[in-house]
This record gives sequence, C-alpha cells and structure tokens, in this order.
Amino acid sequence: MGALTHASLVEYLLEEAYEVAETIETGADEAELKGELGDVLLQVVLHSRLAEERGTFAFTDVVRGITAKMIRRNPHVFRPDGSLQDMFPATVEEIVLKWDAVKKAEKPDRANHFEGIPEALPALARAQKTLDRAERAGLAHAAHGKAPVGPARLPVELAGTFTTEAELGELLLALAGVAHRKGFDAERALRGAVRQYQDQVPPGS
Repeated sequence: MGALTHASLVEYLLEEAYEVAETIETGADEAELKGELGDVLLQVVLHSRLAEERGTFAFTDVVRGITAKMIRRNPHVFRPDGSLQDMFPATVEEIVLKWDAVKKAEKPDRANHFEGIPEALPALARAQKTLDRAERAGLAHAAHGKAPVGPARLPVELAGTFTTEAELGELLLALAGVAHRKGFDAERALRGAVRQYQDQVPPGS
C-alpha cells in the first residue's frame, strides 16, 4: 500500500459516511451506529494527522475551528464566549434567517446563491440543495415550479403525483429505469439540468 494522502483517503471517507447513512436509514441498533460514527471520526483523525505531519494543522485545530464556527453562526444559541443565550428564537424560520444572515456577512462577495454547493455531490443531492438555496433566497417556491426561475411545468406536475416518500422512491427508480432503457445517463442528465437551472439565476439576484 502506498503512502496515505488526502486524495487517496477520499473514497474511504465517502464510503464511511454512506455507511452511517445506511445504518440510520435501516434502523440498525445504537451500537452499530456508534461503530460507524467511529469509522467516520477515524477518517477525520487521519486527515488531521497528515496535515500535522506537514505542519499545517492538527486534530485539535479542527475541533477549535468547528467550535468557533458553531458559536459564530448560531448567535441565537450562543453568546460570543460560548455560553448559552437566555432566550432562543421561537420558530425554525427565525433560526434559518439568523443562520443565513451570519453566513452572508461572512462571505459578502459570494457570486451567487449556489456558490459553495459541492459539484462532487451526487446529482440528486445537488439538485435538492440547489432548490433549497433558491427557496431560502426568496425565489418564490422554486421547488414547486411557481417561481420566475423554476423547473419546467410538466416534470413538476408529474412529480406531484406521489404522496409518500416510498412512492417518490418508486418514481425515481422508474425514471432511472426508463433512462437506462433509452440509453441515457440519469445522473449526467440531472447534473445538466441543475447547471441549467443555476445559470437562470442572475448573479446577486
């Protein structure tokens, strides 16, 4: 086995993260979840150790950084010294607004609403993240096709036929099956649709 690098460890980090998701979604017991979370933490430790060997940062720096970030981005929960606030926002909407305001203040030069969404995300996850960002940015219920910028009407009406998450899964599997029979790459097709959707939103709108 060759020397470990950040790049060579990426596949293991992704694999361990998916195993955590599978453990949760299949209702495995807490002991199994604890073990899978430990595997993810090990990946964080390994990346931190590689960085420490180069003299850039260590695991303790990672912990301090995320602690500071959580305090900074959640002023509705924490005081600047890290102690808890006496009162908290009454609604989830208020919490989201405060979170978004802090993130915007941190990165005032962000070119568009979709900056920071990893291009390496699976297409479906990237699509959901994109539509969530659009809706939170006030692009009027874009996820429902009612906005000036939104998915085409026909797909939205078709997608509206499901009423449960299980039915949604069956619909997505059926679409993947049709794509396969027609010789299309469903993942690539959705990536293209997401890029086209993002390009419709003018910068800073």
